[in-house]
Amino acid sequence: MSTGKTKIQIARRQLGLDDETYRAVLKRTVGVESSKGLTPRQIGRILVEMERLGFKATGSKGRDKPKPSAERAKLVGKIEAQLAEAGRPWEYADSLAARMYKVERLEWCDSKQLGGIITALAKDAERHGRPA
Repeated sequence: MSTGKTKIQIARRQLGLDDETYRAVLKRTVGVESSKGLTPRQIGRILVEMERLGFKATGSKGRDKPKPSAERAKLVGKIEAQLAEAGRPWEYADSLAARMYKVERLEWCDSKQLGGIITALAKDAERHGRPA
């Protein structure tokens, strides 16, 4: 999987942005003129802007959305919203499940475990200045 900075450069090439235009996009989007030292949140904001400008990501987009049972669908929906806000893939939630509960995939977690993952994502949002 490509890093965020690599995706930014792929988007830059795909959009055909010259150096001056690229730096203007960075400045307008996150207030910097170089991708050096970007935070994950800034990378996400830049990629959203690049997509608005017409960038189409190709290749694998990670795994498909989990298909939870009906009683856990609302919890998985909350996790999906938190991941989207953070700009993180489903694999990130899988890694939390593995690290916290030794469960390989998110959809194999029970309701209590899903609640713990929601709490972990909310704390991560607070640390990074995102709405929980």
